[in-house]
Amino acid sequence: MKSSGGSVFALGPRAVVQAAAALGVNGDALLRDVGISPKLLQDATERIPLGTYLNLYRVAQERCGDPDLGLYVGHIVYFSGINLHLYMTTFCRTLKEYFNVIPSTLRLRGDMGRILIRAEGDYIRMEWHPLDERTASWRPLVDEMLKSATDIVNAICALPVPVRAAEFTYALPDDTRALKRAFGPNLRFGCELSCLYFPREVVRYPLIDLSFELSSDFCRGPAGMFTASDAGDPFLRDTRAAIRRALPGGALTIDSLAQELSISRRTLQRRLNAHGSSFKRILQEVREEQSCRYLDDPRLAITEIALLLGYSDQASFSNAFKLWFGCAPSEYRLRAEQ
Repeated sequence: MKSSGGSVFALGPRAVVQAAAALGVNGDALLRDVGISPKLLQDATERIPLGTYLNLYRVAQERCGDPDLGLYVGHIVYFSGINLHLYMTTFCRTLKEYFNVIPSTLRLRGDMGRILIRAEGDYIRMEWHPLDERTASWRPLVDEMLKSATDIVNAICALPVPVRAAEFTYALPDDTRALKRAFGPNLRFGCELSCLYFPREVVRYPLIDLSFELSSDFCRGPAGMFTASDAGDPFLRDTRAAIRRALPGGALTIDSLAQELSISRRTLQRRLNAHGSSFKRILQEVREEQSCRYLDDPRLAITEIALLLGYSDQASFSNAFKLWFGCAPSEYRLRAEQ
């Protein structure tokens, strides 16, 4: 499988190697034969050419001989990002709010493609659109994307989110048992798009509540990261909370913030002015404050922190952080560990 260009972060290749190794493939030999240094996979910020990643996938599938490899990779990808999704539950209140963030979380994979979520009658349709159309009907990648999306949604939602139907661009395989276990019995093949259908009412489902410490090893716990510093002022507290909820979705504006707070733009500006602040100032304050709190948690990669703060990439976040604190995020984290 060839690709026209682009690159992926180490998460995807690492998941492919893990899944292949679980199926009996020698992971070191696999990486060597496709020309990937194992050291690259140890750093979440490293990028690997998309073509190399797809070749890794192809060789891994040939060696393990399992057509369901993509399903296993999708599950590993979901679990590898579980810390990020746990943080999402601390400021996304419903599945609808999380659906607004899903397209942004895909950026953490690299130049893979995009996910679109559309309403269609009584259903919500989650569509997978690969960056390279030549991979649109390539089964491992399709299975990976749909499986990881299904696992994530069901992990963070307080109620089960059933897949009512799944459509695949590739042809009907000889054995669909694993696909039925992953997505249910209603499967359609040879379709124009690969997508999942959920009941429309799931958008109102609440997410799990992590207002408790997950374990003694979970540092301060996600909920502690979002304790409002403006507890005495309901307006500032609600404004900061609304900013935190909106940041991962990207493109936060004063108009979208006002809409989230159910007030007009003019009212928002007036009330912020009365508190000696402004939209830009409070946005920066929230980002500064949250950046330090996120960096104090070693489970979050810097690429994930950039997304949580609403930046388009790690470089943009790093540049902003240097202006605030005079050092790179990685330097700040190293100093905190000493």
